[in-house]
Amino acid sequence: MNQRDLSQLKRRLNPDKRNPTVIRGCYVSYDGTVISTFAQPVFHLPAEENEKYMSLFKRVLSGTPGQNLQEIEFTGMQAMEGEEHKILSTMRESGLTDEEAVNAFYERVINYIRSISPADAQSVNEQQAASNYLILLLHDGYDVPYINENGETDNEQASDMFSYILCCICPVKQTKPALSYFLTENEFHTRMADWVVSAPDLGFLFPAYEEHSANIYKAMFFTRDSADAHEAFVENIFGSDLPMPAVEQQETFQSVLQEALEDECSLDVVQAVHETVRTRLEEQKADKTAEPLKLTKQDVKEVLESCGVSMERAQVFEDKYTEAFGEYTEIPAVNVVAPKQFNISTPSVSIKVAPDRSDLIETRMIDGKCYILVLADGDVEVNGVNVKFRQEG
Repeated sequence: MNQRDLSQLKRRLNPDKRNPTVIRGCYVSYDGTVISTFAQPVFHLPAEENEKYMSLFKRVLSGTPGQNLQEIEFTGMQAMEGEEHKILSTMRESGLTDEEAVNAFYERVINYIRSISPADAQSVNEQQAASNYLILLLHDGYDVPYINENGETDNEQASDMFSYILCCICPVKQTKPALSYFLTENEFHTRMADWVVSAPDLGFLFPAYEEHSANIYKAMFFTRDSADAHEAFVENIFGSDLPMPAVEQQETFQSVLQEALEDECSLDVVQAVHETVRTRLEEQKADKTAEPLKLTKQDVKEVLESCGVSMERAQVFEDKYTEAFGEYTEIPAVNVVAPKQFNISTPSVSIKVAPDRSDLIETRMIDGKCYILVLADGDVEVNGVNVKFRQEG
């Protein structure tokens, strides 16, 4: 899904418009015991509650594609015969009115919650420290605007309806007793401990929305922490393998690059890779209809060869890439470089450079020692103090 598709769906969640039809929920204790379930027509929700619910669901669509918002793909066989896909499809097609499918879904999520909750939480303190969870589901039907042959949008004419469900899994944590202001009494009193819904840890959109229509062979999976793959959740709900987590992809790529290039892994080479990928990301970001940028091993190999890496080392990179990621795996570009930063570190010094000004850094051998040189372009501050440079001689 591209940025335009995500933005269109997020606008559907504007609390003032009340587009979604229904919200269903299941409140579960830390040990997987169902505390309560509910179904609420969105139209009848009080304004403040509706705003809070929509804010939670928006989080699921606000991740960074390729990092904490990843595609989950279903095979043709799964779409035809898979139990996981059948449950999701039934919930979607029934507008969350099929009780059997909804309860089957809850049970799968609860099994996941049991797997991550402390089984040995015996004391009151341990039980209070554990999170309960709120499982939320939303259904909406989106009248997709008509796009004419010139690429212009006609909002008055719908070409199709995109029916979808959103899910978010939110920790519910107990607050501590504290002093609080009571308006009616104009006094401060002790506020008792209470249970409060936190931002979602994970969630998903099904099906994916691509080219103004539903792609039933994909779901978009959100995780608040891109380093946490939630593999058990993905297996229980989708019956699919999750792509390598973003943090692991980044670390693996860095390791492959370093091991493959060996002595040829110079500052100039890393700068060239960073600048090339950063520029492509900027171009992709400017085009809201462009799919998230992904790179193949051939893309990176060509960059390496263009900045002077030998053919031998470039081939080693290609081999190690295949070994680490697979023959045809494409890596999201945001996991190849950090587009918003360019950092250089030694055991004693750290240098942060504006991502588009890595050209200010160079290395040089002076009297047999390697130095990192930084061009002092403009004012220079040390601990907030403007300093001047003395002229030599």
